Amino acid sequence: MRTASHRTPRLPGRGTWREARRVADILRKETLGGALLLAAALAALAWANSPWSRAYEDLRAMRVGPAALHLDLPLATWAGDGLLAIFFFVAGLELKREFVAGDLRDPRRAAVPVAAAFGGVAVPAALYLVVAGADAVQGWAIPTATDIAFALAVLAVIGRHLPAALRTFLLTLAVVDDLIAIVIIAVAYTIHLSALPLLAALAPLAGFAVLVRRRVRSWWLLLPLAFSTWALVHASGVHATVAGVLLALTVPVPRGARAGVPEGGPGLAEHFEHRFRPISAGLAVPVFAFFSAGVTFGGLDGLTGTLTEPVALGVVAGLLAGKPIGILAATWGVARFTRATLDEGLTWTDMTGLAVLSGIGFTVSLLIGELAFGPGGDAHATVKVAVLAGSLAAALTATVILRSRARAYRRIHQAETADSDDDGIPDLYRAT
Repeated sequence: MRTASHRTPRLPGRGTWREARRVADILRKETLGGALLLAAALAALAWANSPWSRAYEDLRAMRVGPAALHLDLPLATWAGDGLLAIFFFVAGLELKREFVAGDLRDPRRAAVPVAAAFGGVAVPAALYLVVAGADAVQGWAIPTATDIAFALAVLAVIGRHLPAALRTFLLTLAVVDDLIAIVIIAVAYTIHLSALPLLAALAPLAGFAVLVRRRVRSWWLLLPLAFSTWALVHASGVHATVAGVLLALTVPVPRGARAGVPEGGPGLAEHFEHRFRPISAGLAVPVFAFFSAGVTFGGLDGLTGTLTEPVALGVVAGLLAGKPIGILAATWGVARFTRATLDEGLTWTDMTGLAVLSGIGFTVSLLIGELAFGPGGDAHATVKVAVLAGSLAAALTATVILRSRARAYRRIHQAETADSDDDGIPDLYRAT
């Protein structure tokens, strides 16, 4: 009986003890970044709705950069195209690490979060199209993204005892979600493509790849190549954040003697992630939020009128309903197909709370909204209000659901942190 139970697939699954510790470390950093993101967004909203709102718009429109290279861009564009490239670089490192050396290299562990991520993209996109209508079809991808920093900031407020299985599932779901978002941005929102700059970008990208393969860490060698790749991708018409992902995918992940490091030592991808994640979470994403979240509501009547627009209704419906429906349907389907059972102590209420929490779309949703409708204009402002409203509604709803299970989470947390030996590995993880 015990053997059969052990062989029964579990979802979402805790993962290995090493993976659980790594996830916990990432979540701590992202939680702080989420708090800074919220502060930046609130500051932008307060400024945009103050008597000095014109100064906020002037700051967003201020141009800086070398005109000779056609990079004299507004600060808002630098935040979206430049700083978010750092965010996507870190996302690319995390993505590659998960599929090469993390738990996602095991198809059995990868099946649930990958299926859930695809469900969490397909259903909100379809729901948006039904609600918003054909006139706003270009915004179909807006409600498909999960903002992990924002979601973790909510988790930090509602409780610290979320089981490791749920935390790992949330992070893994967000990683796959980022991959899908990258593909969508590169394919669906590239309108004017210039082949020559895109081909030219391969030269500095190849140089960067050669250096990192040789474990070169010197910033004065790597940074010019990375910037050249970014500038050429930007000039090609492909969104410049894609350059961050391309650079990340060249960084080697393998660990051990074959990777040129002592057994168990950090690989170059882990080194870069450790260096750049604080910059991404503590600077790039909050600055982007500051320049992107500011929108003038026009009072209560203006806010109500904006939220009744088809585009706004489609975005809110996609985030608040489409995301959880898609994630839960895909998760249930995998469980049904593989005859998997929920991890010990978890219920479908927990999965529902996590699925609703995944409806918090902010950073990438705002970016896609700008790509879909263009910066400025009434449609873009409507998207901002809808993303903020949908994310807030998802956060509040998830809080109610997850708080109702606080006692159960406390018991699971105690079991996960209980040691019987001196090696620091909890008994709950010895089987994994």
